[in-house]
Amino acid sequence: MKDNPQRIERISVFDSHTAGEPTRLVVSGGPDLGKGSFVQRSHRFENEFDHYRSAIVNEPRGNDVLTGALLCKPSNPDCCAAVVFFNNVECLGMSGHGVVGVAVTLAHLGRIDPGHHLLETPTGTVRFELDEDLHRVTFENMPSYRYRNGISVDVPGHGTIVGDIAWGGNWFFSARNEPEQIRPQHLEELLSLTRAIRQSLEEQNITGHGGKMIDHVELYCETSPVDGRNFVLCPGGQWDRSPCGTGTSARVACLAAEGKLEPDQMWRQESIIGTHFEARYRLPKESELKSLRSVGLHKDESLAANVAASNGIIVPSITGTASVTSENQLILDPDDPFCYGIPV
Repeated sequence: MKDNPQRIERISVFDSHTAGEPTRLVVSGGPDLGKGSFVQRSHRFENEFDHYRSAIVNEPRGNDVLTGALLCKPSNPDCCAAVVFFNNVECLGMSGHGVVGVAVTLAHLGRIDPGHHLLETPTGTVRFELDEDLHRVTFENMPSYRYRNGISVDVPGHGTIVGDIAWGGNWFFSARNEPEQIRPQHLEELLSLTRAIRQSLEEQNITGHGGKMIDHVELYCETSPVDGRNFVLCPGGQWDRSPCGTGTSARVACLAAEGKLEPDQMWRQESIIGTHFEARYRLPKESELKSLRSVGLHKDESLAANVAASNGIIVPSITGTASVTSENQLILDPDDPFCYGIPV
């Protein structure tokens, strides 16, 4: 029996991975978000078309590791594209590995050349540079900062865990762990611990600025020959295969606040599977701080001369590599009981 074109929807996607973490870019066939600014259209996708989000990244077409990215027309004519990031449970303000994956996929499609570009996201405009090899990307993330430090969380079965709360484009609780524990052979233990931490944060009403939920948990250690290694629990309950772009940004913000990392000093972050990001930071201009008004700065606060204080703000840059892994067409058939994904 042939498909009825009036009933079947087809969504064209390209899959990539950044340091092991997958991104699925929707290039055509997504929902019509209508007119308005990109922020308005991204809110429309989140509020009115969540079933498309589920269809694109959840089983049976996806999985709970996959990050989706909906390609949109930017409001800013200087941007090469606009993109809404999402995962198996919700829309995301930002995805660091996703920026790298999107950039490399756009290059694969012949839509951008090596050089400097701008990408519009719901949390602001991201600057990135695509290397001549069309795989290596350096992006300048959102202004990031440590919100609170030395926060104690009582975690049943694990005792008291002490860590920092930081913003790197998403909200993170970041706690130290032993180097030998942040290894693939301890994956189940790491998942159990970080899930318990996140549940305890919610139960004890420990939040980011303005009561924002902390939906990422990062365990870190210093190690050699790299500078640090991490394990990141993502909002959907899965772990990040990459060192996590927003998590690395949050980690660098904490290091800067502690005076352990100077501007433009490189920090090499390793994931649990051995892949790497390189990170640096600069101090922001006063004008750039406006993007943080809703997540941590009050109108009477100004930028300090350094980032030693816990509310010091930095602009991190992350370098990573990505590869395109597949080109595919998703079929949404209304007769399929899981047309819009398997609810979990």
